[in-house]
Amino acid sequence: MTTGVIIRRAVESDVETLYRMLHALSAELGYGSTFGSDAAGLRRHGFGPRPLFRAMLAEEGATALGAAVFFPEFSTQRGQPGVYLQDLYLMPEARASGLGRRLLGAVVRDAAEWGAAYLRLAAHEGNEGALAFYERLGFTSDPREQPLWVEGRALGELGAIE
Repeated sequence: MTTGVIIRRAVESDVETLYRMLHALSAELGYGSTFGSDAAGLRRHGFGPRPLFRAMLAEEGATALGAAVFFPEFSTQRGQPGVYLQDLYLMPEARASGLGRRLLGAVVRDAAEWGAAYLRLAAHEGNEGALAFYERLGFTSDPREQPLWVEGRALGELGAIE
């Protein structure tokens, strides 16, 4: 299925396609009602004067089959830059076709621009298919690390500390 598929970096005119795929991913993971992205935000933050992320799209003709959203990061432990994969989504008909591996390869090649020496991601614990996919590719977890975040009121309070 993936022989006629091209993978390319997303451009601003792809925002609506990217939004639909990310919304579908959120819904599949059970987060549909809390999905906070919109096309305007994706446009502003990904394609504005200071982009905060990049995206790759996989297409067969005019049909979008997959997307990957990623951005640079730096590991002080490794002493090297890396790439963080925020989202990887394939349309159901494109799964188990090798396209996920191809999208990851495109991300790695694109991130070579800033010298990425590793790729990091987090997979939803209930997404057994994704976990098995990443494990087959050689991804491992580090039990010493646990993702944490702060947002909303607590983030505001933290920012007010001088």
